[in-house]
Amino acid sequence: MSEKEENILREELTEENLESAPEEVQKSSGKDQKRWYIVHTYSGYENKVKSNLEKRIEYMNMSDKIFRVEVPQKTVTQIKGGRKFEKEEKIFPGYVLVEMIMDEDSWYVVRHTAGVTKFVGSAKKPIPAKESEIKKIIHRSSTQTQKIEMDVKVGEKVRIISGPFAEFVGDITEVYPDKAKLRAMVSIFGRETPVELEYKQIQKL
Repeated sequence: MSEKEENILREELTEENLESAPEEVQKSSGKDQKRWYIVHTYSGYENKVKSNLEKRIEYMNMSDKIFRVEVPQKTVTQIKGGRKFEKEEKIFPGYVLVEMIMDEDSWYVVRHTAGVTKFVGSAKKPIPAKESEIKKIIHRSSTQTQKIEMDVKVGEKVRIISGPFAEFVGDITEVYPDKAKLRAMVSIFGRETPVELEYKQIQKL
């Protein structure tokens, strides 16, 4: 942890800012099984929270109560200026998943990690996420089909490089970035014909 991060942590943990665990957490019998909880973080702090929390788990000897910290991500393929590159994109910005046994001590360690704002749940008790939902999220993160992003705009010309209209040139009339598709007008036998194309089928001119 850097000196700057340590200073932020110290500021967050001043006596006037310390929260007590919710009453229902304090009454925990200690026999609860490990569950997944969702933690809300400051925007852009997801990976920093993961790193800070993992360090706190280690030096506060909480590995028997806090087991995993995950920031679900997917791979996005971008095409800019004809060049292709990949980046990691968070599936749920502002949230971190924590697998833990919830009691007063584990609550305190997670809640007072720099960057954490609250547990998702009621004011009295953090609510564990459904195991089935967590499995879907983690599976989605590990097997996510790549999404292609391309800097294309209406009015630009593109060359079609695959499919039945390969080698034709078209003028973009509509763009659907959420589907990685666009619509273009292509001159076929002297007639302007609208065709729908996937980003992977075109090349910018």
